[in-house]
Amino acid sequence: MTITCRKALPADVEALHELIQGYAAKGIMLPRSREALLRHIDSFFVAEEGGKLIGCGSLFRLGADLVEIRSLGMAEGYKGKGLGTMIVNALIEEARAMKIPKIMALTYAVDFFLKNDFKVVDKEIFPEKVWTDCVHCSKQQCCDEIAVVRMLDESNAS
Repeated sequence: MTITCRKALPADVEALHELIQGYAAKGIMLPRSREALLRHIDSFFVAEEGGKLIGCGSLFRLGADLVEIRSLGMAEGYKGKGLGTMIVNALIEEARAMKIPKIMALTYAVDFFLKNDFKVVDKEIFPEKVWTDCVHCSKQQCCDEIAVVRMLDESNAS
């Protein structure tokens, strides 16, 4: 079957919620309520195969020149098959369309992001992230996620 990547629709909320909650239960992704997913559905891209949602990711604007990749995940059995890169590429194209030059993420999957042309940086260089989300996080004083960034200027465009 063919895997496709597209903008999420309100009809995807239940499958998105289920996928994200699976990661949240393991402590590797922040949980999202169905209401929050529906409110921010336009920021999500999903991957599907045979009508089944198998992956997702979203962009969250942190400032005039910065967006964050959030809620990047895939169903069991799909890791290592290029699905994450497919979703990240869709998110990068969306950031470019928005004319945002920097895209960042906080992650445990550093090698994945390095393979996708991101660089590891100090998370303190993103006060936009710290003041919007980190101040409310239970891991604020002991955050073990790694910050990565990719510049999307035209000289770096692929």
